[in-house]
Amino acid sequence: MNREKMPSPAAAVVPGRLPWQQGETPLMLAPMQGVTNRAMRSLFIDWVRPDVVFTEFMRVNAAAPIRRLSAGDLREITASEGNVPLVVQLIGHGREALVSAAQAAQAAGAVHINLNMGCPYGRMTSGLTGGGMLQRPEDLAEIIPALRRAIDGTFSIKLRAGYDDHGQIFDLLPLFETASVDFLVLHPRTVVQKYGGAADHAVTAQVVRHTRLPVIANGDIRSAAVGLRVLQETGAAGLMLGRGAIADPLLFERLRGGANAEPDQDERAAMLHHYLRELLARYGELFCGDAQVLAKIKEVFNFMDDPFFEKTIRQLRKSKNIQAFATALNGLG
Repeated sequence: MNREKMPSPAAAVVPGRLPWQQGETPLMLAPMQGVTNRAMRSLFIDWVRPDVVFTEFMRVNAAAPIRRLSAGDLREITASEGNVPLVVQLIGHGREALVSAAQAAQAAGAVHINLNMGCPYGRMTSGLTGGGMLQRPEDLAEIIPALRRAIDGTFSIKLRAGYDDHGQIFDLLPLFETASVDFLVLHPRTVVQKYGGAADHAVTAQVVRHTRLPVIANGDIRSAAVGLRVLQETGAAGLMLGRGAIADPLLFERLRGGANAEPDQDERAAMLHHYLRELLARYGELFCGDAQVLAKIKEVFNFMDDPFFEKTIRQLRKSKNIQAFATALNGLG
């Protein structure tokens, strides 16, 4: 897939416009809680430049009408990062709380807002959040149109195919279309599956055929071959890369044809060395102390299953301080 022209800074901030140019096949970095912090996003933007990036989800506080979003989250909000459109993802429940949070996000500079209806670990307090929202579709008939009216820029939804039924999304498509949602990001598992089984992109293809909305395919895209096949077989408007990209940031370039689709061991080692060295530097600026920096950087290993790196990763996991980590890392190249 050849890389299309990047959006200009102006295109990234025009209200009501998609966060990608017409005719592009956008490759998006998925929002991953605890992983895609601003240091991680900046590394991806500088290195492989996703077409769109998302914030980690921002929790909406239904019990605090004056401050629905935390001060820290509000500081993260902007229209773009490094001229790459930034989508602010909200997770919460209740029409009033979600609408006021969207308004607060816009006041802080958000142009692109996404509602998380896919996280399978959404916690229930006084209401269901994330994928749990799919348990009460009757509530969505009020929430989705109200959010659309409140959001001046783009409004998108990231969701699972259903709570416990892959067919649930087809019942929701008329609501999304009537409310003028701008695009959908679909992970074709159910909420109860969590990350078990396989993402069924035959469902993605069916959704694409049944809606006029752009559908971004997400789930189990861990190689260029799989990503290109998903695009071809589903007709999706683009791809969202999550765990596959955290394991191999060059997946963006592999899909574009700018890096080997099937790298050899030396190439993979060079990728990992550059990746972890850069993260170490950037996390050192974002987090405080060796313990916190190492704890955050070691989370990346949860997404790697390449047996070639098994011994090195084991050594890196055992590192008690940054010096030991850097020494182990030098063994890669």
